[in-house]
Amino acid sequence: MAIKTNPKSLVHHIDAVKKRKKVFEDAFQGVSRMILDAGIQKITVKGKTTYQFDLFSQGKKHLIGMYDEINSLVSFVKDASEGGSSREMAFVLVGEPGNGKTFLVEYLCARYREFLTIPKNRKHTFRFVNLEQLGGYGKIKFIESQTYEDPMILAMSLHETKDESMEYLSKKFKFTTKQIESLYNKYRPLGACSAYIWNQIREACDNDITKMLSFIEITQVPLIESLGTITGKYPAKDKITSSAVDLMGEESIQRLLHISDSNNPYRFDWRRGALARVAGGGIHFSDEIYKNKKDLVQVYLGVIQNRTIELDGFKWPIDTLIIATSNNSEFDTFLSEREEAPIIDRCRICYVAHNTDYKIQKYLTEYAIGTDTKRSLAHEVLHQDPNLNHAASVGVVLTRLPHSDKLTPVETMKLAAGEVAGEKSLKTLAELIDSLNQDTEITKRFGQKGLGQRNLGRAVQLLLESSETNEGKCMFALDIFNALERTVLDYVQEPSDRAKFKEDLKLARGLYRERIMTEMFNAYMDEPLAIKKDVLNYVNMIIGVDAEHLGPDMMWKYKDPQTGELRALKIDERYIKNVEERLGLKTEEQRASFRNSIRKIYGQKLSVDANYDFMDNLDLVKAITDVRLKSDIAGAGSLIGALANRTNEENQKLYDRMIFTMNEKLGYCQTCAQKTIEYFCSQEDDK
Repeated sequence: MAIKTNPKSLVHHIDAVKKRKKVFEDAFQGVSRMILDAGIQKITVKGKTTYQFDLFSQGKKHLIGMYDEINSLVSFVKDASEGGSSREMAFVLVGEPGNGKTFLVEYLCARYREFLTIPKNRKHTFRFVNLEQLGGYGKIKFIESQTYEDPMILAMSLHETKDESMEYLSKKFKFTTKQIESLYNKYRPLGACSAYIWNQIREACDNDITKMLSFIEITQVPLIESLGTITGKYPAKDKITSSAVDLMGEESIQRLLHISDSNNPYRFDWRRGALARVAGGGIHFSDEIYKNKKDLVQVYLGVIQNRTIELDGFKWPIDTLIIATSNNSEFDTFLSEREEAPIIDRCRICYVAHNTDYKIQKYLTEYAIGTDTKRSLAHEVLHQDPNLNHAASVGVVLTRLPHSDKLTPVETMKLAAGEVAGEKSLKTLAELIDSLNQDTEITKRFGQKGLGQRNLGRAVQLLLESSETNEGKCMFALDIFNALERTVLDYVQEPSDRAKFKEDLKLARGLYRERIMTEMFNAYMDEPLAIKKDVLNYVNMIIGVDAEHLGPDMMWKYKDPQTGELRALKIDERYIKNVEERLGLKTEEQRASFRNSIRKIYGQKLSVDANYDFMDNLDLVKAITDVRLKSDIAGAGSLIGALANRTNEENQKLYDRMIFTMNEKLGYCQTCAQKTIEYFCSQEDDK
């Protein structure tokens, strides 16, 4: 009975599984449990309810956006874990280069390896020992399951028939009928070599299970990433060097020197191939699957549906989640070859779009810029313009948005980020997305074309190598537009796409101009949030202007939703009128309609987010900035004139004070502060 206390024995392992100290589940169940146990949030994206899975938001460099794609993947894995049709399919991510397909798969694999390091979740396999007692294996001392079969797979095949094995487990380990049924739902036959050796052991021991179990030793499956076990990647290779051996393995000459029986299936070395190393509940990642030559795709055809490695009539069942990627052009080429239809039929295709939310893009832009300190070619620390990330994010996102009659690009951009876009609603955006996604040509669907993350990375590289950046020791925001335009010229081949992207970047420059107007106002007022306060003042004024208890002194008391304190505000009707004139509201009806829309937004947004500040209403922000900059502050001479003409002492003092505020309070360095004021004073990009 000493075998029971041996932690490496099969009996010990079966007992641990029964007591739930160890987990027996297939790849789909493991991945599904990992994702769902990490947490799930219900969110609204582009006007539709979707889910955010917390697993994909963990770690320093995690996934950004990709809600639809992650939802599709989770749904696929969950369906497969519940015995659905997904079990006989591969999940294929198809999209433009640089939109995060490979990053998504590699992130999932990294999280899965971490998940399996938890002792309860560890993957185990078995090895045959004491082979010298069997004979016929030469100097081979032990043989490990080539496909990392779970010990419970062996337990379900201990006897020659399934019924005998079920009866043995019920009696020996007191499994209930329900537990046995649950166990055998995950049943699969032993691989050819494991079954062959186990049969040899059975004959040598005269079917005595106790003796037979002395030939079995339980061991952990290694989780070393570089070995390609549990999570393995197979990148597409060129047609000369690629071979089915890379996936499947082949007959081993070295083993044949030791094995006396030439019919022994252990003569095949499957560990040489990428599939066997992930066959014990792992994830197989096939990068650019449709770039492989046809014979390799045919290998995948059998593996995906049957989940077996097969050669010379021998079969090795595998337990693997197969995920692949492909770019649009390779996928289109593959689709055009009608004889390849069966492989597409066995794939769940998920079209991956670029990120179209400029707020979320800011995190991706951080990835492109990098978190380490940037240095010039002379090894001096480079400063980062506080507007750089915003300018780059808006620039690339606009190139990814389609032009339409229903919405302007700026309206589309704001709605896609969940912001207010005048009278246009999220419903309009949802209708636009639905109509575009009906197109059979994938690249015409919403967010499918545009500058990807790699192109953004190239633009950042161009910015870093430019003489302006190195001389000024600062990554100035305006220069990113030139770098993006250069990237479009060098890397975008389609003339129509190139023309569209250049127009989008012009629009992005205009939005940058408006942002700089706001920054200048804040610098002039010596207050980082000056314009925000003025915007909220205007909003509170139009809410209080019709209040019943408003006295002749036009003072209105209200409760600040952010602090809960009672505040007093003097309503300035001249200021309200000036702002509304800047917005182009000429008649009383137009003004009343606009005020009502602001009040409606106030009621809707502040009930959900007490910190909502109306700063996403770019037209309103611009109008208030214009009123304060061009009317109230600088009078006839204007602030631009004062900053541009510093011949008198007063103007020079104003310039120096603004530079000081930008340096000390707004995050600018001397270089980008001066360049930003210079740009503000120019007529460049002024609409």
